[in-house]
Amino acid sequence: MELQDKVAVVTGAGTGIGREIARRFAMEGAAVVVNYHSSSEAAEALVKEIVASGGRALAVRADVASGNDVGTMVERSVSAFGRIDVLVNNAGMEKPAGVLEVAEADWDRVLGVNLKGAFLCLQACGRVMRDQGRGSIVNISSVHEDLPFPGFAPYAASKGGLRMLMRNAAIELAPHGIRVNNVAPGAVATPINDRELHDPEKMHALEATVPLGRIGQPGEVAEVALFLASDRASYVTGSTYYVDGGLVRYSRSL
Repeated sequence: MELQDKVAVVTGAGTGIGREIARRFAMEGAAVVVNYHSSSEAAEALVKEIVASGGRALAVRADVASGNDVGTMVERSVSAFGRIDVLVNNAGMEKPAGVLEVAEADWDRVLGVNLKGAFLCLQACGRVMRDQGRGSIVNISSVHEDLPFPGFAPYAASKGGLRMLMRNAAIELAPHGIRVNNVAPGAVATPINDRELHDPEKMHALEATVPLGRIGQPGEVAEVALFLASDRASYVTGSTYYVDGGLVRYSRSL
């Protein structure tokens, strides 16, 4: 029960990695705010699952790219559970297009969710944590905060920006007892990767590029997020933790 009596806000928790993180945190004793944007049925089902297991959970719809929505989400979280100890900035999206073909609206939306959204949630939850004197913020980034991602320039730019947002925030918030870190997944079996997961040729090429020879599972990302959220990581801030089977270090002899 590493998160006993703590309150965690997990954005984009209706599906994929966010859902697994919310479930894992609840198993460790946290009251969980399950944020979602469009997957209301999945979010409500997760809340019912957590409550049925003896936990506490609340589903809150919010577009993280909207300051008003984020403010309302934080107010509802504090009203329901009294505090916020952990924020997991997991909400994210991608839009495939070559760099010369990216539509302005798609650029704005991807950066709005992936980077601006993380900033707005960090700021709003960070203010609550500052008043409490402690907290942990975990951003779910990507190996593409370092690795180029041809055909996905907005996504890669948003994750590169998230790396520097994390580093800046870690320094500024440390005096308030707030730790800020990134978890950077590589290839993980989530809905955002459905196209690759159902393409045998792409899967073979991907697995050949990952040193451990396989794609990851959402639960493997959740375990690292749990560590960073818990008091076991009390001296850890300002860093990115890769959960990628070695993908970011991939190299092949000539």
